[in-house]
Amino acid sequence: MDTVRKAVFPVAGLGTRFLPATKAMPKEMLTIVDRPLIQYVVEEAKAAGIEEFIFVTGRGKSSLEDHFDMAYELEDTLSKRDKVQQLEDLHAWLPDAGHVIYTRQQAPLGLGHAVWCARHIVGNEPFAVLLPDELVLSDTPCLKQMMGVYAQVGGNVLATMDVPKDQTNRYGILAIAKDDGRKVEVTGLVEKPDPSDAPSNLSITGRYILQPEVFGHLSKKERGAGNEIQLTDAMAKMIGSHPFHGYRFDGERHDCGHALGFLKANMAFALQRDELAADLKEFLKDL
Repeated sequence: MDTVRKAVFPVAGLGTRFLPATKAMPKEMLTIVDRPLIQYVVEEAKAAGIEEFIFVTGRGKSSLEDHFDMAYELEDTLSKRDKVQQLEDLHAWLPDAGHVIYTRQQAPLGLGHAVWCARHIVGNEPFAVLLPDELVLSDTPCLKQMMGVYAQVGGNVLATMDVPKDQTNRYGILAIAKDDGRKVEVTGLVEKPDPSDAPSNLSITGRYILQPEVFGHLSKKERGAGNEIQLTDAMAKMIGSHPFHGYRFDGERHDCGHALGFLKANMAFALQRDELAADLKEFLKDL
């Protein structure tokens, strides 16, 4: 079984739900407490053993690229002011030199197309995909939990969660066979089915471990839901040729792709911080 060393981060979206905040700033740079969204998912990938970080970007994402680079003027200032801890904190989460790669998605053709744009960098090995719109608050990072499952079963592993039946038209939904309450055997995938047609209420969330054969299916550039190239459709074509499992992870998923979910994530993550929790709870009670 090949080790998962590379992760793809699709970050080319325009973030129109957060205008005007995202007019001149990538949505992935919006902050949860004091860190941008993208940093949380990169740290999650790093904690899971990922060695190479592949960003599929678009126009206007230069500040995201700068965030994962050295900031010489800032670091010089911190050094001169003896801000030793801040300097150490600044370096702690940065990937090693030469381990961050950027490629462009020139047109907004869907998640499947964004992943396909990374095909030459990923090569012929399994890889992870992490969507920065989705954060998971958990003791063990979500991708690290999935790596444990992958080590047992191989193939493809999807992070999953149960959703209300009337909301299946918002998600990719799994058709399943064996279900031990945590791990499920996947027999089919449907992108955003009508509740009356949904094979289950078990949805895909924004974490994937995939075999490289998915690129062959994505290369056909077939359009699916929303007239976009859907990753779900390409994954469905791999069922039967490789083991395929969904995993109900431990943790609390936060959808930061819309304003309410973003605000809830800020509250949830802030309440985990010892220096913030007490005052924040008092503030919320006063409200």
